[in-house]
Amino acid sequence: MGTIKEVRVPDIGDFKGVDVIEVLVSPGTTVAAEDPLLTLESDKASMEVPSPVAGVVKEIKLKVGDKVSKGDLVLLLEVGEAAVKVEQPVPAAPATPAGPAPGKGALQAVHVPDIGDFKGVDVIEVLVSPGDVVAVEEPLIVLESDKASMEIPSPAAGVVKEVKLKVGDQVSKGDLVLLLEIEAGASLAGETAAEPPPPAVTLGPTTQKPTSFEPRQPPIAPTPMNEMAFAKVHASPSVRRFARELGVDMSRIGDGSGRKGRITQEDVQSFIKQVMAGQAVAVAPAPTGGAGIPPMPAVDFAKFGPLETQALTKIKRLTGSNLHRNWLNVPHVTHNDEADITDTEIFRKSLAEEVKKQDIRVTLLSFLLKACAAALKEYPTFNASLDPSGEGLILKKYVHIGVAVDTPEGLVVPVIRDVDRKNLLELSVELGEYSTKARAKKLMPGEMQGACFTISSLGGIGGTSFTPIVNAPEVAILGVTRSKQAPVWNGKEFVPRLMLPLSLSYDHRVIDGAQAARFVSYLCRVMNDVRRLLL
Repeated sequence: MGTIKEVRVPDIGDFKGVDVIEVLVSPGTTVAAEDPLLTLESDKASMEVPSPVAGVVKEIKLKVGDKVSKGDLVLLLEVGEAAVKVEQPVPAAPATPAGPAPGKGALQAVHVPDIGDFKGVDVIEVLVSPGDVVAVEEPLIVLESDKASMEIPSPAAGVVKEVKLKVGDQVSKGDLVLLLEIEAGASLAGETAAEPPPPAVTLGPTTQKPTSFEPRQPPIAPTPMNEMAFAKVHASPSVRRFARELGVDMSRIGDGSGRKGRITQEDVQSFIKQVMAGQAVAVAPAPTGGAGIPPMPAVDFAKFGPLETQALTKIKRLTGSNLHRNWLNVPHVTHNDEADITDTEIFRKSLAEEVKKQDIRVTLLSFLLKACAAALKEYPTFNASLDPSGEGLILKKYVHIGVAVDTPEGLVVPVIRDVDRKNLLELSVELGEYSTKARAKKLMPGEMQGACFTISSLGGIGGTSFTPIVNAPEVAILGVTRSKQAPVWNGKEFVPRLMLPLSLSYDHRVIDGAQAARFVSYLCRVMNDVRRLLL
């Protein structure tokens, strides 16, 4: 006979009275360690409670509809002696410095470092496996937030003993990545050797629920539900429950707009809208844009010729969503002008030649950063954000400027802080570092937050002007295209001058046309003669 073990609800954060929406086992069911036992759903996420050990379910203490909190009894599990022994807590070791076992290296636990204020960041790649030999700073996993991809490097050289994460997991600062066997003395300062932790009850990945949605109302003329097909669709428990409440057969929706085709709550709502409008619902519609804008009709492009489908990266999907939201919510106006940078370019080239031996690349963007910082201080309305009520301005006393960087994964915007306090060479060095980190997926989330104003430069590609979209809650963004030689009348004759096209998009709720014209005019004067930055 095995031992009867009580399985209780693990730590689920500050939530209490969480609904039980699915019981996944019954008395007599044999479960393995980490097999899901039941599904809980709070007002923010659904989560599965896994079995801490392998065994046979003897008695279930909960049912669908019950409300539970941390520590509540889930079920009784009959486990073998071996499982009980593994599960017993390990006595605390004496507080002595840990050292390697004879003939072996020390075992080091590698955790997720500080990634800013982000939590629940997706693991999109695991780059190592048990037995791999890694060097210091060699990447172990790749994370992807809603703004950038980043690699987590190894803090020391060694051999990977056990990987604790997989693709699709969501992690936060301090989560265990893997166990690394390193040579004695090679661990980081302040780190102690770690043995594999005892099995612990951990929550499975959660699915964030939308914070708002349209009122729930049944679709017109509901159709009989195909239960077998419904059970096979790719959707979270919360979305399944939402669909059942509305009588929606999710098997008719097709692929969803979520990760790997997961059906989201917005997909269900879009399906209902199409049914109510009497439209065909053979495939999932594209998410509607809001403001009463109808969705684009689905087109079968295959009938016109061969094609290939390529998935968008998460950065591109989320960037598109953010830009769409900003375009719909911010009344955009774009002011175009040209700055005469003939003398500035001569000075830039001479400065670049002077610092070439220091491996510093001085670009025109460094001058634009300084000029924009001066303009933001001269016209503080541009260095502001509209408060949530829409009845006031939040004026910022710091000058942080975002710079859009083109990467293979999509557009990312690192933020240069305190631009007004740095000289041209400091800005040139920082720009180079951020550009390199962005393209190597090493930007941290904190390095892409807090901008007051953004510069989007297409100077290295071309163009004469464009309309950049304001990155709300900022109120303006500067677009820059390629400079060109043009004849300019000086009062006596036409002379060749190097002209730089500038396009300033702004939020018309905060900035009017006259203010925008003055801002760009001031910017042009500074770029024409950088000595004005000394005034």
